[in-house]
Amino acid sequence: MADFFKSAMQEAARLTQAGRVAEATALVQRAMGLSGAADGDAAVIEGECRRVDPAAASDGEIAPGRWIEDSFANTAGVRRYRLYLPERADGLVVMLHGCGQGPEDFATATRMHLCAAAQGLATLYPAQSSEANGASCWNWYEPADQGRDRGECAILAGMTEAVMMAHGLDDRRIYIAGLSAGGAMAATLAAAYPERYVALGVHSGLPAGCAHDLISAMTVMRQGASPPAHGPLPACPTIVFHGDRDTRVNPSNALALIAQARAGAMQGAVEIERGCAPAGLAFSRTCYPQVAGRAEAELWLVHGAGHGWSGGAAEASYTEPRGPDASSEMLRFFLRHAR
Repeated sequence: MADFFKSAMQEAARLTQAGRVAEATALVQRAMGLSGAADGDAAVIEGECRRVDPAAASDGEIAPGRWIEDSFANTAGVRRYRLYLPERADGLVVMLHGCGQGPEDFATATRMHLCAAAQGLATLYPAQSSEANGASCWNWYEPADQGRDRGECAILAGMTEAVMMAHGLDDRRIYIAGLSAGGAMAATLAAAYPERYVALGVHSGLPAGCAHDLISAMTVMRQGASPPAHGPLPACPTIVFHGDRDTRVNPSNALALIAQARAGAMQGAVEIERGCAPAGLAFSRTCYPQVAGRAEAELWLVHGAGHGWSGGAAEASYTEPRGPDASSEMLRFFLRHAR
């Protein structure tokens, strides 16, 4: 079984590099379902996930803080934002909402600011404008908004720096995450500004540079991304969450994101954890250690989940409350990394 798993992971890496990402995803899922402990190639851990119960958390119980509402402007444009600033803050998590959402809804959905405040991190929720996109999606697929010093990339990176400087936040602890279109934009920013963002979290999203217009964006959302033209993320630790029943963004994009973060170094030793969230859904977590100069990565497949933030609040949009808590797991991953 160890030889099967090792061969499967190597073949998945080859398929991904060849652009056959859907086949690679199916192969990885089959390997995780059939393999036992892989004698040094993979450690399989059975059990429940670690989870902070969001229902037990409140602003007062975790860390006192305040909301700041403001806007940022530069030559590329203007966007408003909400910032949750704890009394003690020396780092920042940037959270990019998905289509049809805004900062308020996304904060309710993820509760990232509650988890982050307890660790001395502020949380920035930028808002897409309806003028820039009628569905309130970040324009991750537009060439004018992709890449360094371009469009929305320039706005969001500039906003990050302005907030960081205004509140004396440590530039060695600046992290970025997002959902769906926000996840794709988070990956785009991490690729464009590697010196600014220390680690990346993508939920139900897509890799950087995988689309160049709305038609190609719809194609990769439906079919999965080929190896992106943008190339690998420059040594950015990456954690990816995706529901394996997502019909809006093909789950094979999760593996494409891992491939982009790992730059083809997917084969080798991995650790697999299988478990069940307290609220009911099972998950498979695959950890890819740092190797050959490439950053470590984690892939969480939430079994039976669709297009929504795992472990999110039921009262918000695009959440899957039955899954493992993506916010606390992303934060755990982030805090292992500082520049």
